[in-house]
Amino acid sequence: MTAIISDIHGNLPALESVLGKIDQMGIETVYSLGDVAGYYSMINECIRMLADRGISNILGNHDHYLINNVGSGRSSKVDFAISYQRKIITPENFSWLKSSATSISNTVFFAVHGGMNDYLDEYVYDYSFPLEIPQKFFFTAHTHIPFIFKKGDKTHANPGSVGQPRDHDPRASFAVLDKSGNIEILRVEYDIDKTDFNMKKAGFPKEFTENLYKGIRIGG
Repeated sequence: MTAIISDIHGNLPALESVLGKIDQMGIETVYSLGDVAGYYSMINECIRMLADRGISNILGNHDHYLINNVGSGRSSKVDFAISYQRKIITPENFSWLKSSATSISNTVFFAVHGGMNDYLDEYVYDYSFPLEIPQKFFFTAHTHIPFIFKKGDKTHANPGSVGQPRDHDPRASFAVLDKSGNIEILRVEYDIDKTDFNMKKAGFPKEFTENLYKGIRIGG
């Protein structure tokens, strides 16, 4: 089996719970579809956890903002978090993040963070399987909303978000693809209070974590 995770956004307690469930299931192959950076305070710990496990990451838009020293152009909260993370990220972790590819292509699936029109920042909410790829499975992320769409022998799926679910379910989300070609979205609870404590300790306003209890996005 293979696990697909995405949109961790520096939320270490959520990542720990997801990887704990993955370990419990005996899954050894894990891919991250980007946005390890952004929103929450524990980016260094999240990157080290991925790196120590040899988990491949593809570049998300928040990762792009951090490594290229640019703003989002649309959210003051995003820019606040990225500015904080840019100050604290270690050189080793910065290099790891910068080494992220823009896509994953293997014999089983093709994956990008956004969509085929913009690998980093396209929001895809419905079936949008690219005709040009030979694989039967296509993964996108970025929206923080999980889905599985099938048409014929083609499947397009979004694993949802580990660190900031936006489908009104506060549990961390990820996907599992088994050897028979079945995809399942799994949810795990995690200690949101711990994330909230870490954020307050880092000096973030409470608005950054209030949404986590509701499973919705941050405004502003």
